[in-house]
Amino acid sequence: MGTEHWSAEAALGRRVLIVEDEPLIALALEETLVEQGFRVVASAQTVAVALRDIAEAQFDVALLDLRIGAESVEPVADRLAAMGVPFVFATGYGRSALPSAHAARPIVEKPFRTEALIAALLTASRRAAQDA
Repeated sequence: MGTEHWSAEAALGRRVLIVEDEPLIALALEETLVEQGFRVVASAQTVAVALRDIAEAQFDVALLDLRIGAESVEPVADRLAAMGVPFVFATGYGRSALPSAHAARPIVEKPFRTEALIAALLTASRRAAQDA
């Protein structure tokens, strides 16, 4: 069984929140995740919208761009961590750029490789399910 087939089955129906300020990247992420079996329930381009989406939407895992314009995504990460919701950082700056409170969280390096993106989201959501 190939990796893509396994990923699509494992991802089937998992709900995702995307926090990404670049519209074209957000759209590409959404298309990729949907193709792999995820359901994108919200896509936020600002920290304020992301915090609203966290309060209003139901999702299983989140993908957070580390920088949202001039803002840090740290308030969003803090809220998700407090709620026990798994998330993955997307960054082109490497692990050293992560906020210290979240330095151990999973990351996906930009530019994205589909396999790495799917694996990180599945691992984060599986780990959260085991901890629950």
